[in-house]
Amino acid sequence: MSESGWELGLSDAENAGVYFVTADDLDTLGVAARDAGLHVRRIDLSGGEKQAILMRIATALDFPRTYGRNWDALSDALRDLSWMPGTGYTLLFENAGDLQQDEGEDFDTLLEILEECAQDWGKSDVPFWSFLALPESVFDEIDAAASQDH
Repeated sequence: MSESGWELGLSDAENAGVYFVTADDLDTLGVAARDAGLHVRRIDLSGGEKQAILMRIATALDFPRTYGRNWDALSDALRDLSWMPGTGYTLLFENAGDLQQDEGEDFDTLLEILEECAQDWGKSDVPFWSFLALPESVFDEIDAAASQDH
């Protein structure tokens, strides 16, 4: 850890991927990602159906007007980002629990796209991080299930 306490290894493309965090973690992760020289974008997933979510992501990342507003187009745009050149990218998703509960299939599709993009960018040694904020209760349930397994 660096003296500032912010060195989380966010510049390491090998560790980049999709991670679940709490809402309280997003600000810290945003600061750490900026300190690591990465582009940081915050996206709210609350109360969203597929089209609203796709539009919020497109707006946050300033997608070109030609963006198709579907899952395939999202995948293509996230793998390109030529209009936003940089050493890496960090997406901070607020209220991911809402999307998970209300639109589970869309949530799973989004996770799959984000993970594939992280792997794709990683081949070029460019970190692509996605942090999805879930309610604290989700982590409590995971902890409880893990303790029952032991």
